[in-house]
Amino acid sequence: AEHQHTRYNPLRDDWVLVSAHRVKRPWQGQLEKPPPEDVPRWDPNNPLCPGATRANGEVNPQYEGTFVFPNDFPALQPDAPAPGDADHPLFRAAAAQGVCKVMCFHPWSDLTLPLMSLAEIRAVIDTWAELAADLGASYPWVQIFENKGAMMGCSNPHPHCQVWASSFLPNEACLEDRTQRQHLSQHGVPMLLEYAEQEARRKERLVVENTDWLVVVPYWATWPYQTLLLPRRHVCRLQDLCEGERDSLASIMQRLLIKYDNLFEVSFPYSMGWHGAPTGPYLEEDCSHWQLHAHYYPPLLRSATVRKFMVGYEMLAQAQRDLTPEQAAERLRSLPEVHYKRRAK
Repeated sequence: AEHQHTRYNPLRDDWVLVSAHRVKRPWQGQLEKPPPEDVPRWDPNNPLCPGATRANGEVNPQYEGTFVFPNDFPALQPDAPAPGDADHPLFRAAAAQGVCKVMCFHPWSDLTLPLMSLAEIRAVIDTWAELAADLGASYPWVQIFENKGAMMGCSNPHPHCQVWASSFLPNEACLEDRTQRQHLSQHGVPMLLEYAEQEARRKERLVVENTDWLVVVPYWATWPYQTLLLPRRHVCRLQDLCEGERDSLASIMQRLLIKYDNLFEVSFPYSMGWHGAPTGPYLEEDCSHWQLHAHYYPPLLRSATVRKFMVGYEMLAQAQRDLTPEQAAERLRSLPEVHYKRRAK
């Protein structure tokens, strides 16, 4: 815990420098502005609210649960033309088609996932699974991700995520496909299934667990309070989860996100996303090397106003973190599971 060392990340086939003593250094750098606590429940100027008018002139329905609509400013479009042939191998381009959707979790803007009921979170999970299956019928990769908080680039204070389906496998998907395939070939067991079993036994990086799931600060974590959400059984895709696993997923997500908010008593910012086996043409292939999982990447380091910056050495050399994953896990594990906003005063 006191001496720098490097740790190997088998999922990304790279290394992270752990320098736990650096967290003691005084901070005189940028301080972030905490998120507002007075978000209105409904705002006609918020394009994600029920009944609001979006940038393209469409009016949202008066939805009462989840609501999915096409992204008004999509990064991927289904009919984009392919680029021409490259005249040199250093200037290659390739076709990129797809669709981008926005999914609202709840009609109220002043709620976030940790403050929603288990039934409401379960509805989010079911919609995720439906989108993964529907878009995955034709697209090789469906990326479900949530950017929570202005610090992580969220432009609208409303509980929502995005879903991008692409005609290609993105870089992270290709990397995880390769490393998981190699691990299964060499060791005869899916990498993250074996990893979950090891972490469940060791306990030192465990944050929360239940019958079907566990959340750990991974041994190779880069961000200060990064976590990895893993199923206990071998499951390749979100849409493959059974009813009981979806219920227990809602529970463990709520518990984790309450702990996140309780860490600095603020609506905790993060980027999260699901990774599972590729779809589209890959549905006909053997993807048994894949194990479903979700990554959570929160930027906060010391307080609600001090964040971790990935700059300098991190950009030019390799990832580096300022406290050990074991220290981060112990801190998260010890936090209460009643949200700070709902504790008795």
